[in-house]
Amino acid sequence: MSIETLDLEKFESKTANLYESIVVVSKRSRQINDSIKLELNQRLEPIIAKETEDDTIMNQDKLNISLEFEKRLKPTIQSIHEIMDDKLEFRFKNEEEGK
Repeated sequence: MSIETLDLEKFESKTANLYESIVVVSKRSRQINDSIKLELNQRLEPIIAKETEDDTIMNQDKLNISLEFEKRLKPTIQSIHEIMDDKLEFRFKNEEEGK
């Protein structure tokens, strides 16, 4: 996997400053990671339930699912792409409380 450079000025322009951009991206990354964990657990659950029958087939199924998830973009990279492509909407809690 190659490393992409990031234009910090463009990244900073998405929010009030660079630190807010980092916080927004990190919170979105955590959301993506949590949904990936949930999806992985849901897909592995039926395999783990049948695991006592034949371990070699089940291990291959688990391996295939794991490899599929490893090929995906990392949550941090996904969230950076979302904010850079203006696909990420966010608001701060203090803006919500002021209304």
